[in-house]
Amino acid sequence: LMYQLKHVFASLPQMERGVAKVLGGDPKGNNFLYTNGKSVIIRNMDNPAIADIYTEHPHQVTVAKYAPSGFYIASGDVSGKIRIWDTTQKEHLLKYEYQPFGGKIKDIAWTEDSKRIACVGEGREKFGAVFLWDTGSSVGEISGHSKIINSVDIKQTRPYRLITGSDDNCGAFFEGPPFKFKFSSTDHSRFVNCVRFSPDGNRFCTAGADGQIFLYDGKTGEKLGALGGAKAHEGGVYAVSWSPDSSQLISASGDKTVKLWDVGTSMALTTFNMGADVMDQQLGCLWQKDHLLSISLSGYINYLDKSNPDRPLRTIKGHSKSIQSLTVHKNKGRTGENNCFSGKGHSNLVTKMVVDEADQLVTCSMDDTVRFTSVTKKEYSASNLVKMDVQPKHVSVATGGLTLAVCIGQVVLLKDQKKVFMLDSLDYEPEAGAIHPGGSTAAVGGADGKVHLYSVQGNTLKDEGKSMEAKGPVTDMAYSKDGAYLAVTDEKKVVTVFTVADDYAVKNDFYGHHAKVVTLAWSPDNEHFASGGMDMIVYVWTVNDADKRLKIPDAHRLHHVSGLAWIDEHTLVTTSHDASIKQWTLKF
Repeated sequence: LMYQLKHVFASLPQMERGVAKVLGGDPKGNNFLYTNGKSVIIRNMDNPAIADIYTEHPHQVTVAKYAPSGFYIASGDVSGKIRIWDTTQKEHLLKYEYQPFGGKIKDIAWTEDSKRIACVGEGREKFGAVFLWDTGSSVGEISGHSKIINSVDIKQTRPYRLITGSDDNCGAFFEGPPFKFKFSSTDHSRFVNCVRFSPDGNRFCTAGADGQIFLYDGKTGEKLGALGGAKAHEGGVYAVSWSPDSSQLISASGDKTVKLWDVGTSMALTTFNMGADVMDQQLGCLWQKDHLLSISLSGYINYLDKSNPDRPLRTIKGHSKSIQSLTVHKNKGRTGENNCFSGKGHSNLVTKMVVDEADQLVTCSMDDTVRFTSVTKKEYSASNLVKMDVQPKHVSVATGGLTLAVCIGQVVLLKDQKKVFMLDSLDYEPEAGAIHPGGSTAAVGGADGKVHLYSVQGNTLKDEGKSMEAKGPVTDMAYSKDGAYLAVTDEKKVVTVFTVADDYAVKNDFYGHHAKVVTLAWSPDNEHFASGGMDMIVYVWTVNDADKRLKIPDAHRLHHVSGLAWIDEHTLVTTSHDASIKQWTLKF
């Protein structure tokens, strides 16, 4: 029994309104880096579907930058830890770990020889540090600011210079090594969000919340002028990135535009209009070879097109928050390309989803609704929404337009998107449900550790007085595709499979999880099913032989598995609270 990770569909960057997002680029220009939650995501520039995820930080990661050598990445988190790790090995072995100060790290810069690192942020006793990468010993002092430092950069040619930008509205200029404070610049009237040297070291610029971008001499720090005259942008400027030849730069702004500047004339050559919605604010940018990237508040990654500034060449969409559930829709040709449904969707967390025989995505959410959305039209509509009395936790579907919704204290039967029957005043708390593919029986799993059976008679559910014992409070359940088996997962780490034709006698108990099992999915061949738990393990089980199992440990390292689905009998997809989706090839 073998498994192989085939694809990683990475999460988008995690964004916050009014907070700049720093993007890292590798020195060769092939990859780019960003952070989401506790993960650092490395994506291929030409084919962003190729992704790698580093998940070894115990706290939320805020910034990651390649060493100029390309062999290492330094990443910093909200606790003030910096991890320096290998990029050449699949395992990303940790080389060094430091804690230069206590508090959130906001930006990182390396010297061109990959030997020294500067980091800045929200320290309690100091706002920045610069140290040797291999010993952690200090090579200067980052002083001269009275508030949080947002940005740092180091000149990539000798003599070295270091610059910082802060919430005290100032930029600071340092000479070294060892780096010593020389002077402050007070040209900005609001927060300085980003400071960056040109690749040739001749100039640097500072960008601020006042919509201004100033240019300075890279060696002396003398002010040379401002881009775009009085103001570069109508809104705050969050990020700038230089062209490889140092003659141009791009800037990303809260005014929902990205601008391309000619540094010699201080004039904007192109304005990229990214949209009219608040989510179209631009909070980060990166110029890599001939690729121009920007990041929207929505987390979308935009590839800008100089010849058509109002329409990006491509926009990468995806999840930016923890994924709770997934399902598979059978259609031809999967590419991993994705898009969002249009229209107004759920207003809160979606807890469970399935696709029914009419090709509708059936979803239930903490907004107390069940929705039916056409997978082909991909558009939410107000008419396809069924309001529940209480919050639904689980949905399942069967032929004949039947849907079973398990809610807090209630079980609701729907037919053709309408509520037709409700069970309440139950003597147990329902947790999960499954409706037999033939539509004859509804099974409901309870916090009482039992599975209660109801027969579907017309538009009603009739209690047959029959229940089976699970090993603990039920967390998920599903019938096999052919309706022969019912599998039930519980909080006591066990999966129990019942044989339907044998009056629901126990076929097998499946042991192996170290923690609560939370999700399961049947293979199309009805001979295997997969389960995922709080122990971060995915097991693929064989119904007829409980010992014949395939274990995928650390399927999503340090993150619980939240959803499972089969594309075919040899392809399993997993989702997790790390907001990523992984596709696995299985061999039996």
